[in-house]
Amino acid sequence: MEEELQCEGCGVHLQMDDPSALGYVPEQALLKIPVICQRCFRIKHYNEMTSETPNQDDFLRMLGHIAHTRSLVIHIIDVFDFEGSLISGLQRFIGSNPVLLVVNKMDLLPKVTNWNKVVNWVQKQAKDNGLKVADVALCSAKKGIGFDTLLKKLDSLRQGRDVYVVGATNAGKSTLINRLIKDYSDLESELTTSHYPGTTLNMVRIPLDDGKAIIDTPGIVYKHRLSEVVPKPLLSTLLPDKPIKPVVYQLNEKQTLFFGSLVRFDFARGERQSFTCYTSNRIPVHRTKLERADELYAQHKGEMLAPPTLDQLEHIPHWTRVPVSIRKGQEAEILISGLGWIKANGTQGAEVVIHAPEGTKIAVRKSLI
Repeated sequence: MEEELQCEGCGVHLQMDDPSALGYVPEQALLKIPVICQRCFRIKHYNEMTSETPNQDDFLRMLGHIAHTRSLVIHIIDVFDFEGSLISGLQRFIGSNPVLLVVNKMDLLPKVTNWNKVVNWVQKQAKDNGLKVADVALCSAKKGIGFDTLLKKLDSLRQGRDVYVVGATNAGKSTLINRLIKDYSDLESELTTSHYPGTTLNMVRIPLDDGKAIIDTPGIVYKHRLSEVVPKPLLSTLLPDKPIKPVVYQLNEKQTLFFGSLVRFDFARGERQSFTCYTSNRIPVHRTKLERADELYAQHKGEMLAPPTLDQLEHIPHWTRVPVSIRKGQEAEILISGLGWIKANGTQGAEVVIHAPEGTKIAVRKSLI
């Protein structure tokens, strides 16, 4: 190619020499609009994914560029995995540029959820995690819910700036940007979106009508999220695509909940109380006595306790044991990054043990709902 072209789906530099390498495009595809690489074509038309993704150093180098610009930063967060999708230390990468925190996938929360309370909760969580935000917008990019309010906040904060969109993989970044393109740009192209993480590989610059641009950055890959370590066919089961139906379990101490073979929750010590599980409704929950839990897992993992299957289980890190304490009087829930969260409905305190794939982020937080 005489000039260096970028894929309009993922931003990677295009090449025609090596079909097995990133950015490959057949010569005849250069005549089509938009021009996308073979990888994006397969994701878009066949929901097929290859394993190539940029490394973490490349992600951080790209983010570090933002500090040297005058821009508005949209940090998109997955409400289903708030702590797991928050970019740790974002402030040091973006300098003094203002941040609009966009909390996506609000359609997954129960319909009775009070959005004003969620905004207050998000502001406190952001502050506690060292992130200074100019404003918060709640939305569902997929459903278009809350988008009018988001656009008003974006207009108010942008003030002639470029807009950088940053977020962890699978937070809904490309879906959000495709909606922004329709409102802000005459561009006909559409970013590649799929339920697989790591779809965008490089910065993708989308020109706006006022001469500025929306810049899509690659998703940050966090291995502390279950969605990054389970086999890809499991993602459609792990990640909900419709409102979560909370399930309440009355537990005595020394009872256990299995979430398939993905995660185990032991109520080790405390007064009888109820726990509400906010997880994908496609993941079955099995209750048993703690004294039987090891034997049950050994005999039924990948079969009665599924997903995952036995074959899939071989590709998931082994469990580690994480003790969690909920203090007396504390309104708390336990986030298991990528799976969801479990709310302790009592205030008498509880001692819990979480068994989850090694490296999974476990966090105790104030109740979201």
